[in-house]
Formats: sequence, structure tokens, C-alpha cells
Amino acid sequence: MAFEGLSEKLQGALRRMSGKGKLNEQNIKEGMREVRMALLEADVNYQVAKDFIKRVTEKCVGQEVLTSLTPGQQVVKIVNEEMTQLMGGSISKLTWSSSTPTIYMLCGLQGAGKTTMAAKLAGYLIKQGKKPMLAACDIYRPAAIKQLQVVGGQVGARVYEKGTQDPVQTAKEAVEQARYYGCDVLIIDTAGRLHIDTELMDELARIKAAVRPQEILLVVDSMTGQDAVNVAQTFNDKLEVDGVILTKLDGDTRGGAALSVRAVTGKPIKFSGIGEKLSDIEPFYPDRMASRILGMGDVLSLVEKAQEAFSEKDVDALANKTRAGTDITLEDFLEQMQSMKKMGGLRSMLDMIPGLSGKNIEVDENAMKKPEAIIRSMTPKERKNPGILNASRRKRIAAGSGTTVQDVNLLIRQFDQARQMMKQMTGMKGKGKLKMMMKGLK
Repeated sequence: MAFEGLSEKLQGALRRMSGKGKLNEQNIKEGMREVRMALLEADVNYQVAKDFIKRVTEKCVGQEVLTSLTPGQQVVKIVNEEMTQLMGGSISKLTWSSSTPTIYMLCGLQGAGKTTMAAKLAGYLIKQGKKPMLAACDIYRPAAIKQLQVVGGQVGARVYEKGTQDPVQTAKEAVEQARYYGCDVLIIDTAGRLHIDTELMDELARIKAAVRPQEILLVVDSMTGQDAVNVAQTFNDKLEVDGVILTKLDGDTRGGAALSVRAVTGKPIKFSGIGEKLSDIEPFYPDRMASRILGMGDVLSLVEKAQEAFSEKDVDALANKTRAGTDITLEDFLEQMQSMKKMGGLRSMLDMIPGLSGKNIEVDENAMKKPEAIIRSMTPKERKNPGILNASRRKRIAAGSGTTVQDVNLLIRQFDQARQMMKQMTGMKGKGKLKMMMKGLK
């Protein structure tokens, strides 16, 4: 889980401070020393950590905190606000060109995930109603062009490539092709290196001069910690980047890159990659990320994911079915499990729930695989009418799904409990309650 170590240490330090009835300057400084150590262990830039602690300490020793009835809560509030500011303060959205297409140029070191991120960004923009084209300008890495064609096709974006032709020429031609096909966005996937060198920077500078991109987005591997910040600084010095995209933020990253890159470069983090799927990209919200790190959860993101996963049409249909007294079926149960999987898995959801965010809770991400296999081993008739599942049918289903009869019995019990809960909800003007729970507050 991203930021797990940092979250535990920060929450521990703040919890010890919050547990004191009163705070004095000495208590606060001792607590801030723990916070500083947590930041440095997370590979946060030394100067960034030092400045952060200085700002927080100055605010915490103010009269407002020391005379507060709940000084511990005031300290947590200040740390949360300062951490939010450290990562940018507020969301930084993409800007758009007055002429078509709007060009975004992706750059970064080899292995940071530029090619995949180019497709993720294209897929994200398609959901926003845009029509993006991808340009393959990495002619050095083996199979880079083919990879872009594959992932571009998976998200439904057109890909322009001209083999090993000069990348600058390819970029210029891609602009014309985007206009020809009516694409309003062009995303240029550029070459990377294992390290920064003059040849790489010269090529990127030539592409920038040739197509004049609306934004240059630096793709940074968040797993590399402090190195990621150094890379960001160098690219920014050479190219004047407009924003950063952090990849692999779902991995065991210590958090140094996310907490340092804005302060060091002055450039905002615009997106983060939160998984391996091409849909696993989300805008970077500094306030929400700070809340997650401090264990406060991220209810807004959870609601947004629920709204994406559960379509209003499906929720209405399920609500009407239960309201009319019609029992939900195992087909409905299976559809709800599929929607839950779209929300990013159980671990991702727990990290957004206040009180559970950052907790080292063991989660079995494969927990839904067994029930799914059991339901898929049933006939359509059995899924619609679980009441006919006698002993012989359950034995056959268990054998077909690679599970045991006890597993099948457990699933049926859980399904019955869920069905009873749905009936109770709809018994009290349930349609509105059901829609509110499944879609989140609008």
C-alpha cells in the first residue's frame, strides 16, 4: 500500500500528541521531531522536510493551539493543512489550447511508465468527451511503438507512428494527422533513457520547438523516492515542464516523491497512476492525499468511484425490483461484485474510509474470486432461483468451481442475508435510501 510506513509513523506521532490533555512547547517540539524522522525515512527531500516542520511548529506553538480545549486535534488540523499545501494546495487541471489539437508532450526516464501512462491519459480524456490521438516518438526502446499501438487500441485512441523516422518529423506529422482525423488532443510519447544525457535532452527540446506543446508533462516513478525529485528538477531546468504525473502510486512507495516534487520544482502533480489497469489513473488532489496519509480517509474519492462503478440505470433497476417485492437474484449479486472490483479492490476502498486509511489491515484481494466462480458454475435457472439448490446441485457446483460444498453453502447464506437487508431498506421508502447508499451523495 502506498505511504503505509509514512502513514503509520505520522499517525503514531500525532496520536501521542493528541493523547495529552494539554500541550506545551516542549511536547510539540518532541512530537515534531518524530514527524521529521517519519518524513526523512519516507525519502522526503531534507530541505522540504526541514521547512515543513518549521512551518508546522511555528503554527502549533501559537496561542490558538496551546489554549485550545482540544490541542491535539488542532495540531492534526495544522499538519493536514500544511501537508496539503506541500503537495500543491488544490487540484491542478490540464490547460487547453485555443487551436486544435491541444498537444501534451510526455517525457521522463525509461521505466517510469510513459507509454502506459500516455494510453491511460488518452482513456481518461475519452471519458471526458475528447478525441485523442497518440504519437509514437520513442524509436529507441524495442517494441515501444508496438506497445503504444496495443495500449492505445485498448482505450480506443488512434495511434500515429512512422517507425524509426526522426521523432521530430513524426511529431510534426502527427499534428497534421490529428487535424485530418478530427482529433482534438495529441499526446506525444517520447523516448527515455536510463539516465539523463545531452542527446536525450536535445531531442526533447527539438520536439518542443517543432510542435510547441500546450503542456509538457513529466512522468515520474514514485517508487524511486528522492531520485524522482532529482530527475524532476533536472527535466524542469532543461525543458520547463508544466506538470508531473506520478506512476506506481499503488505500490510500496515511501511517499518522498509525492511530498517533495512540488516544493522542489514548483510544478504541480496533475495525475497519479494507481494501478496496472489502463483505467487506473486519477487527478491528483493534494487535500485528499493528505487526508489519506493522516488516516482521515478520502470519502469524496470513494463516492466518485462508486458513481463510476454503479450506473444510475442499474441502481434504479435494482431499487425498483426490490421495491416491487421481487427478490434479487444471484445474477444481481454477481453484477454487484463486478462493480465492486471496478472500484479498485478492497485495499483501495479501505484506504479511503476514515479511521481505516493507513491501517495495516490484512485484506484478501482474492476474496471475491471464490463466490464469483461458484455463481458462474450455476445454470441460469439456478442463479435466478437459488431455492432449487438441493444437495446434489450444490455438490455439482462445488466440483465445477473448484470449491467445497461448505463454500457454496456459505455463499448462499451471505446472499440470503444481503437479500433480507435489501428488503428492509426498501420497506422504509427504500428506493431513495438504496440509491443514496449505492451512488453516494450528489
